[in-house]
Amino acid sequence: MSVPSLRLVIITGLSGAGKTEAMHSFEDLGYFCVDNLPPALIPKFAELCRHSEGRVTHVALVSDIRGGSFFDALFAALGELEAAGFSYEILFLEAPDDVLVRRFKEARRRHPLAPEGSILGAITAERQRLARLRQHATYIIDTGQLSGRELRVRIAQIFGMGLPGSRLGLTVVSFGFRYGLPMDADMVFDCRFLPNPYYVPELKHLTGQDEPVRQYVLRWPQTQQFLDKLLGLMDFLLPQFEREGKTEAVIAIGCTGGRHRSVTLAEVIADDLRRRGYHPGVLHRDMNRGGSTAASANDIPEAAVEKTAGSVDGGGSPSLKSE
Repeated sequence: MSVPSLRLVIITGLSGAGKTEAMHSFEDLGYFCVDNLPPALIPKFAELCRHSEGRVTHVALVSDIRGGSFFDALFAALGELEAAGFSYEILFLEAPDDVLVRRFKEARRRHPLAPEGSILGAITAERQRLARLRQHATYIIDTGQLSGRELRVRIAQIFGMGLPGSRLGLTVVSFGFRYGLPMDADMVFDCRFLPNPYYVPELKHLTGQDEPVRQYVLRWPQTQQFLDKLLGLMDFLLPQFEREGKTEAVIAIGCTGGRHRSVTLAEVIADDLRRRGYHPGVLHRDMNRGGSTAASANDIPEAAVEKTAGSVDGGGSPSLKSE
């Protein structure tokens, strides 16, 4: 009986064909990865995963010629897997001889079968030794004309469907320009032009996570126009990032102190991304910096938002003080 809850992929193929890059791609997809596992241990490892109570459901194992004589036991190990009810897939990577020779020379590494001999002769010997395994491969990818990015995209297309890691990993960060830009931001948006809740006494000590502040920030026409344009830009950019093979992106949105406007907008952006099927993380970097302890939203009268919404006339602040 098969065990559908465990997806087991065995990565193998020619030395220099990109198995390390492939393993990194599987890691980005959320697979539990083990490099150069002796074949005799594969069935035992699969049993451990089977009894992990669902904590390990996607596994990628690299097994290749580096295992020396241990590698010859791979077919016996595959037979044990089948007898125990495990299904598995074999991903076989290869490339033309001239490409492999060039890669070894550029990397200045020795071929596992040629510690002192000819690289080309070792590649030929390895092809012969792996010929039977290649015939049993579920997928064969020739990496000769592929960049690392293109290989990652190909692997994600085959093995990443339905996994959280198969989509672009996103983080939405709110911050205050007063404290500097986030170092890891890929995109930075400035919302300091929006009306500032800091100047409303009832809202000053709240944060953008409190409903009165959220209502205040989102009530302005320029806020809605800004969000429409920003989210429209995401509609275009994020699929391009995924197509290019990018695995993660940080979207940063800042106001003066990072307490009110940017916090509210970061939450709105993250909610929109979730509706599109992404799984964004949200970080409010400066929300609790530089101010007194925030009051509870429950301490604000019900009419506070209506009363304060008219206390700022259309745009910015009534004074030159910063947030």
